[in-house]
This record gives sequence, structure tokens and C-alpha cells, in this order.
Amino acid sequence: MKNSLRYLASIVCCLLCFSCQPQKEKVIKKIDKATMQAEALGQGVQLVDVRTPEEYAGGHIGDAINIHIKASDFEERISQMDKEAPIYLYCKKGGRSNQAAKRLVGMGFQTVYDYSGGYDDWTTSE
Repeated sequence: MKNSLRYLASIVCCLLCFSCQPQKEKVIKKIDKATMQAEALGQGVQLVDVRTPEEYAGGHIGDAINIHIKASDFEERISQMDKEAPIYLYCKKGGRSNQAAKRLVGMGFQTVYDYSGGYDDWTTSE
């Protein structure tokens, strides 16, 4: 009986230890222009412009690719990107990129950077 209780106690302890291991938390981080310039521009990161193709054609940030958030193939195209690597999003002012960031987290992306100032902020001089 004592051995059975020790065995059971050992199993419970092991389960508790493994269940307390930290999980990799999915995060949306709001960033500003300086952070975009330092961490994303020319750094070979996943940089996505979620505006319309027409807006993108009128100008975009660095080597961003265009995946319009309202496009029917948005999730299909975004899911081809690396979910473990950071991904940087922007739109015109921050609304659509915020929506996209939430969708990406829901799809399993681990770290999503949302340039909340958007392209309008990018094109204004300081």
C-alpha cells in the first residue's frame, strides 16, 4: 500500500512539474517608426503591407509584400509565412494592421509586430 501511494505521489509530482513549464506566449507588440527603421527595414524580416493593392502601388515601406487583409486569399497567403519568425505588419494608419495582427495570433503566429502609425506616419517627416 505504501509503495502504491509513493508511486501515485511520484506521478502527480511529475505531472505538476511538466504542466508548469512556461508556454511560448503569442504576442502582438505595437511599434513605432523608429523601431520599424531599426528592426524591420532592410533586415530580411517578414514585412507585410495589409493595405489594398492600389494603396501599395502608390508607395510602400522597404521590401514589404502586399497581402490585402480583405482579400479572399488573405489567410491562405499569410499561412505560407513562417509562424515562428517575427512578422511585421502595417497599413495606412493602424486599424487594419491591428485587425490583421489579431487574426495572425489566432492562426498561430508567435510574435506579431504592429506598426500602429502606419504608412501615413512613415511618410511624414519628423
